[in-house]
Amino acid sequence: MNLFLDTANIDEIKKVHELGLLDGITTNPSIIAKSGRKFTEVIKEICSFVKGPVSAEVLATDAPTMIKEGLELSKIAENVVVKVPLIPEGIKAVNAFAEKGIQTNVTLCFTANQALLAAKAGASFISPFVGRLDDVGYDGLELISEIREIYDNYGIETQILAASVRHPIHFKEVALRGADCVTLPYSVFEMLFKHPLTDSGLAKFVEDSKKLNW
Repeated sequence: MNLFLDTANIDEIKKVHELGLLDGITTNPSIIAKSGRKFTEVIKEICSFVKGPVSAEVLATDAPTMIKEGLELSKIAENVVVKVPLIPEGIKAVNAFAEKGIQTNVTLCFTANQALLAAKAGASFISPFVGRLDDVGYDGLELISEIREIYDNYGIETQILAASVRHPIHFKEVALRGADCVTLPYSVFEMLFKHPLTDSGLAKFVEDSKKLNW
């Protein structure tokens, strides 16, 4: 399962990149707005050292403008993936991008039906929102299983990019259910390392090491 970071914070991205674990980046207008920087400037800087897919979202909601924006975004770097909302106009845009060989990440997916429509349009990635479904009383993890089964039924190559992941249990479960990728906020990524037995075991090793002759 590929590991993406869901952030536009350059310092956070570099920390994970230095560990050799980073496969890609997802961003959205809300995340980039927090940086206070120019949208295209942030994407360009991320692509300067992250070589995997970097999702950059269009801001329009009509297909012609989405296509225009997406074409401009795709010029920033070869690894830019144009992120498009899962609405009819977005699906039109995905079709157009697929014909041009431009990768897309279809976002705001909340049903398996939506995921199948996006795949039929030629989406490179589909982003089911696990946590947001949980928030309103649905099983977000079950959506990952449903999409995986449908895609496998028909040999669909669209990659399942589990999004809105809130904690380590989500991370483990989307892996068990066959997500191709997962995108995490940096705070959740840090949690993946944590276990009290790791901490106590390391403390014991460090204490015992003081008794050794190197």
